[in-house]
Amino acid sequence: MTQAVTVRRDGDTFQARLFWWHAARLLDPVSPVTKVGFESGPKSFDDIWVEYDPVRCASDQYGEPLLREHMQCKWHVTPDNYGYSHLVDPEFINANARSLLQRAREAQLSYAPAGSGVRFKLVTNWRLDRADPLRQMVGMRSGAMRLDRLYGSVTDNSKAGSVRKAWREHLGIDEAELRILARTLAFGEATDTLDGLRDQLDILFGLVGLKRIPANRSAFPYDDIVFQWMAQGRLEFDRASFRAVCAREDILGSAEGGPKVYGVKSFEHAFDKLEERCHLVLDLIPSFDERYIRSDADWEAKLYPELRAFLLTAAKNEPRLRLALDAHVTLAFAAGSVINIKSGRQVELEQRGTGRRIWSADDATSDSTWPTLKAELIELRPDGSDLAVAIGLTHDVTADVQRYCETTLSTAGRLLVLKPDTGPGAQSVICGRHAFELADAASGAIRDAKAGGAGLTHLFVAAPNAFTFFFGQRQTALGRICLYEFDFDGQRGRSYTAALTLPLHRTFSQEPIDA
Repeated sequence: MTQAVTVRRDGDTFQARLFWWHAARLLDPVSPVTKVGFESGPKSFDDIWVEYDPVRCASDQYGEPLLREHMQCKWHVTPDNYGYSHLVDPEFINANARSLLQRAREAQLSYAPAGSGVRFKLVTNWRLDRADPLRQMVGMRSGAMRLDRLYGSVTDNSKAGSVRKAWREHLGIDEAELRILARTLAFGEATDTLDGLRDQLDILFGLVGLKRIPANRSAFPYDDIVFQWMAQGRLEFDRASFRAVCAREDILGSAEGGPKVYGVKSFEHAFDKLEERCHLVLDLIPSFDERYIRSDADWEAKLYPELRAFLLTAAKNEPRLRLALDAHVTLAFAAGSVINIKSGRQVELEQRGTGRRIWSADDATSDSTWPTLKAELIELRPDGSDLAVAIGLTHDVTADVQRYCETTLSTAGRLLVLKPDTGPGAQSVICGRHAFELADAASGAIRDAKAGGAGLTHLFVAAPNAFTFFFGQRQTALGRICLYEFDFDGQRGRSYTAALTLPLHRTFSQEPIDA
């Protein structure tokens, strides 16, 4: 009985905190969120729904306005995976008769008969099984179904065909009807813990003007308030009604403001759209097919110029600004090279992870117990003039980089390996100040290794984006650098691909940021 109660309470807490994540934006005048609902809407997609301003809303995976999202929240105490067959099994959603897919079909017919403008999303802390065919059909940018992969084969004898066949037969519909339904489906992975969600809400509440609950208090009253509202029949809120009900509950505080937040995205978080909480967003997603750039030439010809123009405008009148970088390592480094260490700007970075992660170079006092960088220089070939650098803070990339250098990068004579003296790991970088100091140490190690006159530096990084940004701020001192992206999804051989080389061969006008 105790375990069952814990599971139910955690599930309610998960749903409540996701509700506040969206509803709090009703207090932000520049947010595209216009209405939020709780426990109302289509059956099994009624946990939370969000309606967006048609003028300011984000686009769906096909570039059309996304006007509304309906979410089903599923929290599990123990980790596990799921796949396409779970969606036709009623037990997956603790139901007796109707599966999640059947309920999605009913919702689609009622709310999105043409298959556009509305998304039905399962948000859960379970992961899509990497071995399941559905995993390859779900886009990593938005979690939406990719029709090109669902319909990547003609017959039912392939993996994609087996998914289509199982779903068609379960629903009793034809291919055309399934295509319309699939276009509205999405799957979100909640990677934060419940405490992590609370920490993120604390930041958001301070910005929009809701009372903040100190972290040392066990009770988080916001978890219960929304269920009290549900018991009173308060299920839907617009800007005015939400502010009024929050005032009656005496949970309105003063908006703390703080630095303006500017977002750059080349992929998208499962349920955290940068447009909902940033003043301005540079959306580079159209240049990518999932994590893979559509054209290699775009790194130099399109992405870097757009990134540079965006950041110069953002930093022009902001002595201190905050960046949210849901972006590739190459773009994080390039961003630092634009707002470089001599720009006169203080930058805060939203670093994803468990807990509160707003990092800056001055967010803590330096601590001698923090991990330091350990350097190792590996000789690859005597006739190679270039230096390869493998920075593995979150995980060890030495073997992958050495293999790439030996098989593909014939100009690399030496490989400099930099990693924490305590070993790579998710917690190897403590804070923004630590990331800043590690970036400085990495820069010094590279300059020492190049003292003999090495040519181009080939950079392979596995580290938090905040570190990579701070490291990019030192690009001028590092000389010419080629950045590489790794194929984490394994669709292109789980190796590296050259991305952007800085500085560019062509030059930009060098006006100062505050010109």
